[in-house]
Amino acid sequence: MLVKSKLKYIQSLGHKKSRDESGVFIAEGPKLVAELLMSVPGRITEVFALKDWIEENKDLLIKVSVTEISPVELERISHLSTPNKVLALVKKDPVDGHIITKGKITLVLDTIQDPGNLGTIVRTADWFGVGQVVCSRECADIYNPKVVQSTMGSIARVKVFYKDLSQWLAQQKEVRIYAAVLQGRDITSMKKMTEGIILIGNESKGISDDILKLANVMITIPGKGGAESLNAAVATGIILERLT
Repeated sequence: MLVKSKLKYIQSLGHKKSRDESGVFIAEGPKLVAELLMSVPGRITEVFALKDWIEENKDLLIKVSVTEISPVELERISHLSTPNKVLALVKKDPVDGHIITKGKITLVLDTIQDPGNLGTIVRTADWFGVGQVVCSRECADIYNPKVVQSTMGSIARVKVFYKDLSQWLAQQKEVRIYAAVLQGRDITSMKKMTEGIILIGNESKGISDDILKLANVMITIPGKGGAESLNAAVATGIILERLT
């Protein structure tokens, strides 16, 4: 059973200010919570779940604080349109801000504001073995419940940093910076990459001018139809599939 103070605390984590102050975020649903319990069990602070889910996952919960709750209580703390059996409180990843780009592929996002897009991009990066994503400060919060949900557990494996991109990119002298634009080098004519920074722009405006001027190579996905552009997450997937 949930006490009133705990209920209010969990509800408050839907807001970035509360997440920043507490260093904790929400993860929901059987698949996502199970993934985090297996990947980063030490970062799970508490689990709130229905009785049947607790019984089915006893092996994962040996060292975790678990509270059995009713469907009504789950509905009150859930940020999903359809609450799904379990909600966990998870400590944020203690990233130190130091990013090594030499010898790696780094995905850089300029003002990706849709939570679903950001989460999907992180999940896509994980699929293609890209372990670090650098976001502009204008991007959606990686710990927004909708972003976390969209990562489907990849948030536990991909390091996500927030930087002043103009300043940070200007310092990246040792690796090439590739910018995804509508007019650029055809990625289907390019060789696989083992190192470099790949820039993905805002869903509607693309990469901002001050960021774009820091790129070394403009790249594009050749199209065959009449669509004006691709969704940012879809474009990321195509680029990573071709170049990594």
